[in-house]
Amino acid sequence: MEFVTNNIDLTTGQVEGKRAELKEYFNRTWSLYEKLFELLASDQAFYECAQPLRHPLIFYFGHTATFFVNKLNLAKLLSDRINPKFESLFAIGVDEMSWDDLNDHHYDWPTVDEVRHYRNQVRDAVNGLIDELAFSLPIDWNSPMWPIVMGIEHERIHLETSSVLIRQHSLDLVRSSPLFSACQSAGEAPENEMIPVKGGAVQLGKDFDHTLYGWDNEYGSAEFDVPNFSASKYLVSNAEYLTFMKAGGYRTDDWWDEEGLAWRNYQKADKPEFWRGEPGAYRLRLMTEEIPLPMNWPVEVCCLEAQAFCRWKSDDSGKTIRLPDEAEYWRLLQVTGLDQEHHQSPASANWNLEHFASSTPVDRFQHGAFYDVVGNVWQWNETPIYGFDGFKVHPLYDDFSVPTFDNRHNLMKGGSWISTGNEITMYSRYAFRRHFYQHAGFRYITSNKEVKMDFDVYETDELVAQYCEFHYGDECFKTPNFPKAIAELALKATEGRARGRALDIGASVGRAAFELAAAFRHVDALDFSARFVQVGARMQSKGRIRYERAEEGELVTFQERTLDELGLPGDYAHVNFMQQDATNMKAEFTEYDLVVAANLIDRLNDPARFLRDIPSRINPGGVLLIASPYTWLEAFTPKEKWLGGFKRDGEPVSTLDGLHAELDKSFDLLGDPVKVPFIIRETVHKHQHTLSEVTLWIRK
Repeated sequence: MEFVTNNIDLTTGQVEGKRAELKEYFNRTWSLYEKLFELLASDQAFYECAQPLRHPLIFYFGHTATFFVNKLNLAKLLSDRINPKFESLFAIGVDEMSWDDLNDHHYDWPTVDEVRHYRNQVRDAVNGLIDELAFSLPIDWNSPMWPIVMGIEHERIHLETSSVLIRQHSLDLVRSSPLFSACQSAGEAPENEMIPVKGGAVQLGKDFDHTLYGWDNEYGSAEFDVPNFSASKYLVSNAEYLTFMKAGGYRTDDWWDEEGLAWRNYQKADKPEFWRGEPGAYRLRLMTEEIPLPMNWPVEVCCLEAQAFCRWKSDDSGKTIRLPDEAEYWRLLQVTGLDQEHHQSPASANWNLEHFASSTPVDRFQHGAFYDVVGNVWQWNETPIYGFDGFKVHPLYDDFSVPTFDNRHNLMKGGSWISTGNEITMYSRYAFRRHFYQHAGFRYITSNKEVKMDFDVYETDELVAQYCEFHYGDECFKTPNFPKAIAELALKATEGRARGRALDIGASVGRAAFELAAAFRHVDALDFSARFVQVGARMQSKGRIRYERAEEGELVTFQERTLDELGLPGDYAHVNFMQQDATNMKAEFTEYDLVVAANLIDRLNDPARFLRDIPSRINPGGVLLIASPYTWLEAFTPKEKWLGGFKRDGEPVSTLDGLHAELDKSFDLLGDPVKVPFIIRETVHKHQHTLSEVTLWIRK
């Protein structure tokens, strides 16, 4: 297909040649994405939800453009937003997470033409940056070109996820296109058989100087000694899966684990998502048409269905049959000679839109003794995604992987017919909730090796762990816990006032939100960092968190903290943890009787914008608490946007002066400012002592 471009080597060549490559890669990706949305038959199709747990397609049409703007703004490469409303509306809500609310009444979607106009503006802005940015080779995490490549690869991911949603749409809402034509070959399925695979050493993960773009979870290392196993020659076909169904696959509880049973019963599932019709007359839903079920195409199922099939197959064969784990899948790449990057040694496979916009027969693309080791459909793995040793988050996209390190997102490998870009690179690691549908199927293996399914979720990121200790850890030098002290000041200020809704903006890992929840009917706990939000959400759902605490040098101790031991037992269903930009919050965050902004304003890119926006979100008589040490740094806030800490016309301007200038029109200051100390523990021998000034304001 004319829009598909091979992955770009980011380390070699000349700067201007690389600039031209990147520009072509960006524009081809952008055009291909828009061509996909031309499969929608009318504007109405953009607003109908194809899947209850996902947004309508208008969100995804705007989301990838918004991603560019938000990341480039964060990287300080775009100084101004293009459309702040869109860049809030389309920013968050892609994966189903515990803090993601998909309630339709929260969203006032713009028209398709408005979003199309916005996309054109973003396209022009990104092309301008590619033309103008000064950069050198290699392009690495610190390069100004990295966020542009990040945006391109992000859009290629959504090319695939949006194609799944189009496939789940009503047929009357889609139309065909010669650019996305399906395979016409179908027939009887081959008999599957087990092929022995010799074990060997496997090293997963790649170095940070790798030639291709990578997401954070790909870097680091993990080593395994894989024992001998056998793997199915083919992906499981529709015909083979039908045998499982005829054996009572969806009716026999013993073949489903607890999670699978809950999903099966809730969904009332009796066949795969893309199958239509009744037994004996099944049809397969493709993106824009339905065809008689091709028996020799790979079945497409969620991970829970694949695991149930394997349990049935184990009972039926008397062997231990399961999905391969990540290391075993990598071993398949090794023994079939596919452990090379596609752009260096192209593989004959149904991927990268090189053949069809659909699956093909399972015996069409041979790889050594196997078929479809890569391509056709993604292959579910038994392994939940986790971070390798040496895992780091990229500061521009801290929520790409971390929210999935929860033992609930399983890896998929190999790519599908529409996988492009990073998705078809050798080291790629993508994971979805086990009940989610993608263009994904599976192959099975026989092995007695036990697969690790439960990874201890310890916060190992140094900054996140530091804030876990700050919020939930031991008291230092007889200094009261800061989030608790702030919450107590807020609760005292709201005595005798309405206590309906509270907002903790800049909530970090959430201690203050739990303290406020005892008095308020509803608490929104918002933070820019998904890593922080995830900790609060985990404490909410599990009642405990675990983290590594730095002691000395490389020495750490493993800490566990619970709400019970902190004196905070109870049900916190009325606390809503969510990622959000304080300077560009969604419109739904309003009608608060209390807003707490602790140690936030001096870390915002535009604090005055936040202060101008906040009055519209607080009820008359409501309380605004601002706490800050006023440590203004140009790394966080451009100097011209500091609220204070400078001289104007030869006279000193304090931050309190700046607060009055922004807030006096809508608020009255309640009492004098007070200083609240806090201590950040870095190691057992190093602590930071700071004073945060707290001001309380009453909405007029």
